[in-house]
Amino acid sequence: MRHLLRLVAMLRPHWPGIVVTGICILGTAAFGLAMPRLVEWAIDAGLGVRIGPQGVEVGARWHTLGVAALAILGAGAMRGLFAYGQQYMAEWTAQKLAYDIRNRLYDAFQRLSFSFHDRVQTGQLMSRATQDVEAARLFINFGVLRLSYLALMPLAVLGLMLAVSWPLALVACAFVPPIFWRSVVMSRSLRPLWLAIQDRLGRLTTILQEALSGFRVVKVFGRERYEEERFSREAWALRNEAYRASLIQAFNGPLLSSLWVTAAGAVLAVGGWQVREGALTAGQLAAFFLYLNLMQMPVRALGWVVGLYARAISAAQRIFEILDAQPEVKERPGAIVLRDVKGYVRFENVHLAYNGLVPALRGVDLEARPGEIVALVGPSGSGKTSIVHLIPRFYDVTEGRVTIDGIDVRDVSLASLRRVVGVVQQDIFLFSDTIRANIAYGRPGASWEEVERAAKAARIHDFIMTLPEGYNTWVGERGITLSGGQRQRIAIARVILRDPRILILDDSTSSVDAETEHLIWEALLELMRGRTTFVIAHRPATLEMAHQVLVVKEGRIVERGTHGELLARGGVYAAMYAGLARQEVATPSPKDAQMGMRRGLWR
Repeated sequence: MRHLLRLVAMLRPHWPGIVVTGICILGTAAFGLAMPRLVEWAIDAGLGVRIGPQGVEVGARWHTLGVAALAILGAGAMRGLFAYGQQYMAEWTAQKLAYDIRNRLYDAFQRLSFSFHDRVQTGQLMSRATQDVEAARLFINFGVLRLSYLALMPLAVLGLMLAVSWPLALVACAFVPPIFWRSVVMSRSLRPLWLAIQDRLGRLTTILQEALSGFRVVKVFGRERYEEERFSREAWALRNEAYRASLIQAFNGPLLSSLWVTAAGAVLAVGGWQVREGALTAGQLAAFFLYLNLMQMPVRALGWVVGLYARAISAAQRIFEILDAQPEVKERPGAIVLRDVKGYVRFENVHLAYNGLVPALRGVDLEARPGEIVALVGPSGSGKTSIVHLIPRFYDVTEGRVTIDGIDVRDVSLASLRRVVGVVQQDIFLFSDTIRANIAYGRPGASWEEVERAAKAARIHDFIMTLPEGYNTWVGERGITLSGGQRQRIAIARVILRDPRILILDDSTSSVDAETEHLIWEALLELMRGRTTFVIAHRPATLEMAHQVLVVKEGRIVERGTHGELLARGGVYAAMYAGLARQEVATPSPKDAQMGMRRGLWR
C-alpha cells in the first residue's frame, strides 16, 4: 500500500489535469443524476400516468411532455460532453504520469552501477519499464482520477433513492454488501497472482531478448529446438498464472451480474406493490430503476478497479524497487574535476569483493607511470578484468585505494574520470545508428574532420569510404552488419576521438584474419602512443613490448617485471609465455606492425 501511495503522490505536478478531470466528473454526475428526475416528470406530469380503480389512466400534457423530452435530450448531451472531457483528461493525465515514470526508470537504469546490472536480468528491467508502467497508468486513470466518480456516485444515488422511497432503497442496498465483499475477496486473490504474472513476463522477455540477440549462436550450434522448449516452458507457466487470474475475474463478472439482476427483480416486486397501493407513482418507479442502473455501473466498475488495484500494488512495488535502488558507485559531494591529467596510476593494497561476498582481488599493489604500457596476463578468472575496471570506477574497492596523479578516484567526479579513461573491450558494442554516430558517441559535437581523422588513425577510413553511404551507413543492432575486425576498429576510432590519457584494452584478435589483425595492430599502436595503457594480454607480442608485465593469479599479482626479467626467472610467467608462444600462429609482432606502417609491408 505504501508504494501505491507514493505512486499517487507523483500526480502532484499534474494538478491542472486533475482539476479539469474533477470538474468534468462533477458535470457528468450532475447531469446523470438529473435524468431520472426528468423521466419521472415526463411520465407523471407529461404523460399523466396514474394507477386508479379502473387501472392505468393516462392524461397526456403534450406541452409538458415536449419540454421534458427536450430537457432529457439536453441533459443527455451535456452528460456526454462532460463524460468525454472526463475520459480525455483522465487519460491525458495518466499518460503524462506514465511518461514521467518511464523516464525516471530509464534514468535509474543509466545511473545504477555495474554491480546492479550484473545481478538483474535485462528482461526484468524491460518488463518494469513497459508492463508495470502500463499497470500503473491504468490504475491512475480508473482507480485514482475517476475514483471520486465511482465512489461518490453510488452515495449520491442512494440519497436520491431514499428520497423517493426508503423501503425500496433498503431493498436495493441489501445487495451492495455482498458485491463489495466479493470485490475484496477478488483483490486478495489477484494480488499475488499479478505479482507472479509480472515476474513471469520479465523472465519471458529475458529469454526472448537473449534468443534474438544471440540468434546466430543458436543457429551455429543448432539449438533452435532447445530455445523453443525453453521459451515454451516459461510461456506455459505464464499462461497458467494468467489463466488462474482470468478464472477469478471471469467468475466475478457473472456473479455480480446475477446479484444486480436479483436486485432489479426485488425492486420490481416491491416497487410494483407500492405503485398499486398508491405509495409510489409510475414515474417514481421508472426513475428508481434508472437510479439502480446509475448505481450498478460504478459499483461494478469498483469491482474491476479492485483488480487494477491488486495489479498496481505489485507493479508499484517493482517500479519503486528500481527508483529506490542506490548506485553502489556514488559521486561524493564537491568531487574533484580532473584536469591536465598526466596518467600516473597507482593501486595501494587493493581488495575487491563483489557484492561484499565474493573476493576477486587481494592486496593488489601496482604503479604505472605516464605513457607506460602495463600488460596483465593470467588464467581466466584470475582478476585481470577486475583490476582494470577499478580505474574508471566501474566498481569501488573494498579496501585500499586507486589513485590517478595522486588523487583517489573516489574523490573525482565520475564524468571527468571517465573522460580521461578510454576502454576498448573485447566484446565490442555498436549502436543501431550510422557509423559516424558510433565513432562520435563519446563526443557528439565532434566535427566531420575530427571523426575522419580518428577513423584514419584506426585504419577504418578506407573501408568506410567503400560503402555506398560512407560515414552515413547504418549499422545493424550491435553492429551486426560489420565484421568483427571492422567493429573493433570503429571502437578504437571512438576512443581515439575521445583522446583519453589512460587506456584500457583487450588485445584479443583471434577471430580475425591476418590482414585484419595487421590493421587492428596498427590502430592499437596509434591509440597507445603517449598514453598510460593497461592491456589484458593474450599475445606474446604484447608482452614483449610492455614496459612492465603483471602476472595475476587468484586475485593477486604473483610476479611482476619486464618480459625479459620474468623470462629469466623461469617462474609462472615463463610457463605462461611458452604456452602462448605455442598457440601463436604466424602473427606479426608490434615491431613488424610498426615497420609495416612505415614500409607498407606485411611480414
